[in-house]
Amino acid sequence: MTAAVRIGNASGFYGDRFSAVEEMLTGGDLDYLTGDYLAELTMLILGRDRLKDPKLGYAKTFLRQMESNLGVALDRGVKIVSNAGGVNPAGLAAALTALAEKLGLPATIAFVDGDDLIADAADLGLGSPLTANAYLGGFGIAAALQSGADIVVTGRVTDASLTVGPAVAHFGWSPDDLDQLAGAVVAGHIIECGTQATGGNYSFFTEIDDLRHPGFPIAEISIDGSSIITKHENTGGAVTVETVTAQLLYEIAGPRYLGPDVTTRMDSVVLTDAGPDRVQVSGVRGEAPPDTLKVSLNHLAGFRNEITMVLTGLDIEAKAELVRGQFESALDPRPADIAWTLTRLDRSDAPTQQQASALLQCVAKDADQKNVGRQFSSVAVELALASYPGFTMTAPPGAGAPFAVFEAGYVPAASVSHRVHLADGSEHIIEPSPRARRDSPGSDDLAGDPRLPESTWGPTRRAPLGELVGARSGDKGGNANVGVWVRDPSHFDWLTATLTVESFKTLIPEASGLEVQRHLLPNLSAINFVVEGILGRGVADNVRFDPQAKGLGEWLRSRHVAIPVEFGE
Repeated sequence: MTAAVRIGNASGFYGDRFSAVEEMLTGGDLDYLTGDYLAELTMLILGRDRLKDPKLGYAKTFLRQMESNLGVALDRGVKIVSNAGGVNPAGLAAALTALAEKLGLPATIAFVDGDDLIADAADLGLGSPLTANAYLGGFGIAAALQSGADIVVTGRVTDASLTVGPAVAHFGWSPDDLDQLAGAVVAGHIIECGTQATGGNYSFFTEIDDLRHPGFPIAEISIDGSSIITKHENTGGAVTVETVTAQLLYEIAGPRYLGPDVTTRMDSVVLTDAGPDRVQVSGVRGEAPPDTLKVSLNHLAGFRNEITMVLTGLDIEAKAELVRGQFESALDPRPADIAWTLTRLDRSDAPTQQQASALLQCVAKDADQKNVGRQFSSVAVELALASYPGFTMTAPPGAGAPFAVFEAGYVPAASVSHRVHLADGSEHIIEPSPRARRDSPGSDDLAGDPRLPESTWGPTRRAPLGELVGARSGDKGGNANVGVWVRDPSHFDWLTATLTVESFKTLIPEASGLEVQRHLLPNLSAINFVVEGILGRGVADNVRFDPQAKGLGEWLRSRHVAIPVEFGE
């Protein structure tokens, strides 16, 4: 087929807007509707569900959404693709089949698996994790769709593969069509997080007229891999070059975006305004994928408990010191790890009690649940009448709970069996794409390493970086990604000269002792920073105030730098 294929998205995470499936199905024309339900933390949650009940391990929300929308999708000829299968895609496919029979609907359901490596984890050198799932590509999804499936559910595929699969099925691309596949990866990456492409989490949100209920995004992909990003008419939010740029920078690391089907050159992407709520994506180049597949690993790491105390009024530091000493001296045995964080939200002569208060958080971790369980909570309660004046907590202490940590593993692509299970019970194996061995991104980036300009920009004024710069940030395991872009491309030279690794560490002191990578993306007038280890061992283990670094970019925008006066007020 040569006509563009319209692929919409109705979920960016497990817990996204429940009504989005119906809104996307009824709001306009679509060929395919995708739903992304998986993240590093979600795999942990679903893995624990499976431990409790082997029949579980999938996103139950998706099943409920299909109960009220499967008939609509079939009537409109919209095929549905989702990774809601989690760690049990076969279980979700069986539940969907039973649902279709209950509703009397003739739905053909297929599922893709082979990503779950838990049975072979030790032999593959992955240890003894709770979950071990390889990131699969889009060709299994494509095979299922080409076989006539109305719904395809998967386990751990890459987020972009949910879009790549339908595009491959529609156009018949082969594994050698690297530029086209890379174009579909970019389109998929833009729409995978739902409303983040239509104004959600957008630095300049005040410029969007209606953000009360933003519409979900759509990618109109052409046979050459280029696309138009848009949304249904008469929906909230906006699709602009900048909203698309913000999502494009989200968690991409360097210019080479490694995937199971193709290595996408993010530094080749060109964005163009194509009209109201329409942005063209073109120029995308692809290279052979690496010879390994990334594996999402979650390990049970022990047990944790936490309390947050409120300190009000005068002598905040002294109050914190008193309760810390009392608390730790009373713990017997002492948990293996205790972390204290004092957050000074208080102000002098505050007009309300809340504005006069600070928060003191204590997080304890130990391999033995007893050490962070009742004895930890009891100490907190017993201090209620014996500690600083005004002692109170934000909530009663709990009993403690197990926690896990995420890490990435890598296995040879040939060691993973990428399987497609069709409605008739047959099974097909997807052969690995032609691959190239690459141990690192290399030094031949299209962006090169341009020499920073030696000239200055005349008089400057101190002002927030965010007057000129937008940002989007997030987590990848223990690392944080911070993408920034200038609104005026003529300011890009200033940005590259101003926002060096050294100045980034100065503006973000938490990064001062960490490894920080900087990647230039001139086509997007953007820079992407990767801060290694700032999130510890990932969101499930992290005690940082913002454990997923979602606000890190906005913190950076709020920091003051020298802005040339000639750039205007």
